[in-house]
Amino acid sequence: MVVGDMAIDLETVVIGSGPGGYVAAIRAAQLGKKVTIIERDAIGGVCLNVGCIPSKALINAGHQYRDALEAKTMGINAEAVSIDFKATQKWKNQRVVKKLTKGIESLLKKNKVDIIKGTAFFNDTHQLRVVDDEFAQSYTFEHAIIATGSRPIEIKGFKYGDRILDSTGGLNLQEIPKKLVVIGGGYIGSELAGVYANLGSEVTIIEGLPSILAQFDDDMIKLVVDEFGKKDVNIITSAKAIEAQEKADGVTVVYEVDGQEQSVDADYVLVTVGRRPNTDDLGLNMAEVDVDDHGLIFVDNQGRTSQAHIFAIGDVVPGLALAHKASYEAKVAAEALAGQASIIDYVSIPAVCFTDPELATVGLTQSEAQAQNIDVKVATFPLAANARALSLNATQGFVRLVSDKETGLLLGAQIAGVGASDVIGELGLAIETRMNVEDLALTIHAHPTLAETIMDASDLSLGFPIHI
Repeated sequence: MVVGDMAIDLETVVIGSGPGGYVAAIRAAQLGKKVTIIERDAIGGVCLNVGCIPSKALINAGHQYRDALEAKTMGINAEAVSIDFKATQKWKNQRVVKKLTKGIESLLKKNKVDIIKGTAFFNDTHQLRVVDDEFAQSYTFEHAIIATGSRPIEIKGFKYGDRILDSTGGLNLQEIPKKLVVIGGGYIGSELAGVYANLGSEVTIIEGLPSILAQFDDDMIKLVVDEFGKKDVNIITSAKAIEAQEKADGVTVVYEVDGQEQSVDADYVLVTVGRRPNTDDLGLNMAEVDVDDHGLIFVDNQGRTSQAHIFAIGDVVPGLALAHKASYEAKVAAEALAGQASIIDYVSIPAVCFTDPELATVGLTQSEAQAQNIDVKVATFPLAANARALSLNATQGFVRLVSDKETGLLLGAQIAGVGASDVIGELGLAIETRMNVEDLALTIHAHPTLAETIMDASDLSLGFPIHI
């Protein structure tokens, strides 16, 4: 290994190149900073390489396969439908993931952002060291942005191996399991359970809480549970995962329900019980950066840590572990270190789960608003009354608006159904710009579209519904 003798001076350093890191680097460069990204793995981070993007690619593949099998509903006869899953994985990796990561590299180059490969460790408050297989070099910096993301939690009794997988392993299987057990029914677990259920796997979800997807409203969860039921997915709630006994040709998962131990056999078990911030090996104590008991970095409303010149964003700070949250925080942090007065405001941050059907929420739910003693009006418009949803043969779900009863101000919205991940954006904008339901009702929406449900829900909230 070659070791550099003298520290090299850098201006702005970004550690990590995921949707937080690369966005921070580009925005800082746009504002006149000389920026260097340090990345120990692949450009694009977890999201682009082994997270958000590849999972959505497989979700789409699962839908395409399922639609082909069920096309007779629309008079389409597709005979001998089959899937070459290795070819599917190749398409995902080469045509989707690689194309996007190469695009990010091009954007960094365009904005004159330098890239250093290796693992970064802080030596003190203004110096870090980068190590990889070939060299070790120290660097000084004026500003740093920590964007190192998170990694899957490994739980007792489920040591990762050939048959016991984390989310990365679940996304890169080269075969469709005949039987799959998913430990954890949150966002990641439910999405990947849906992928393999659509591809024909016999799926069992084991969840410790009384419900899967507990972050969403009960009527939204029920739609997903009912759809899982149609695909014979076995959902076991209020259960404790005990251990996985790995064998050459499969795995036995032992779990406990109501004090009784039970077991289920599978080809693979996928563990998706949460993620841990990648802060424990950064040398944050050397940089005098304060963290909480979970390794999350304390930051202010500009992303500044306890060291004013060091910022932190994304999964390493408190809050939801969402890629778009990281990107938003990235822009604020980059602008703040460039001297601008930008601050973080989470009033309209959306959360989306790409299950069947899709679930999306932004702003306050009815229960959250009532907990703040706000007198609310709730209007729920069913997708079954929407022409576009009917033509898509996807009428499950609804659009719900939560507004202030007196002023009509939109406080929150929830969507369950086809296109929820796309339609929620308009409602996020409405909350961010402090629109009321009348503003939404007066906005002319194209016909026939799924977005019309927003107008119809607004009409319903005003007491003058047209299509219900």
